[in-house]
Amino acid sequence: MMEIFFETKDVFQLKDIEKIAPKEKGITSMSVKEILQSLVDDGMVDTDRIGTSNYFWAFPSKALHARKRKLEELESQFAESSQKKEALQKNIQKSKIGREDTAERSALMEELAALRQKKEQLKAEIDKYRECDPDVVEEMRQTNKVAKEAANRWTDNIFSIKSWAKRKFGFEESRIDKGFGIPEDLDYID
Repeated sequence: MMEIFFETKDVFQLKDIEKIAPKEKGITSMSVKEILQSLVDDGMVDTDRIGTSNYFWAFPSKALHARKRKLEELESQFAESSQKKEALQKNIQKSKIGREDTAERSALMEELAALRQKKEQLKAEIDKYRECDPDVVEEMRQTNKVAKEAANRWTDNIFSIKSWAKRKFGFEESRIDKGFGIPEDLDYID
């Protein structure tokens, strides 16, 4: 299809291309419109609407310029990547200075590993005695206080509902307790 445009260097309407493509290039007439649309979508063929007609064209010089631009873009990306690689190589070399495997460095690395292990052991020991920590004990007391207040509040709510049910329906207290599964020894927590 592109050869038609490059050889003739002319502008065509869709109906002209649909006649020329099957004869000269052997492209089936049913697929000409689809192929042309995909070339337009890829930017290889230009199109413009003039009046009520659509015109299509592609010149070899445009394709050449597009390839040159792409080549220049790729070359600049390559140069930029090469510079980044060189900078990273230099950074690696700088980082290796002072990190050569020496007896002193090996001893320091072993000492560091031992100190890290000791730190983990001490953390585990602190966690063992955490329940004796005054802050943790105080937090437990506060939690217990809130739980006790909540339990007493719900006990009060139960007594209020039992009182209301006795007045409203005339039920006995034991019958209400049995019906709702309320224990007989239910009372406030001191």
